[in-house]
Amino acid sequence: MPKVVNIEACFSKFNDTFSPKIVGELNGQHVKVVRVEGDKVPWHTHDHEDELFWVLEGSLDVHERDAMVTLQPGEFCIVSKGVEHRVVPHGHTRLILFEPAGIAHTGKVRAEITRDQYDWLED
Repeated sequence: MPKVVNIEACFSKFNDTFSPKIVGELNGQHVKVVRVEGDKVPWHTHDHEDELFWVLEGSLDVHERDAMVTLQPGEFCIVSKGVEHRVVPHGHTRLILFEPAGIAHTGKVRAEITRDQYDWLED
């Protein structure tokens, strides 16, 4: 039987920020949920992985060195591998991330928010 994941139930299980939680896995990709708030993400790159940022609540600026977009609820963007980037939420923001399993949270950059492992949220 297919597994159903309720995103609202996932978010009800944690309150910490900048600590993505894995809620699913497919084809070597992790589906993660995360709460973000404040300007804490350093400029960084992922040399071999693309990243998808999907806003559920709040809004998020996605900066690249030569461009910036603002995502609203229901919108997502993909940052291509090798592109230096950072994200800045406007207030409390909830996201879904699609990333390859094993991706380094903030690339090779160590920061206050850097996580070396991710928690799995179980039903």
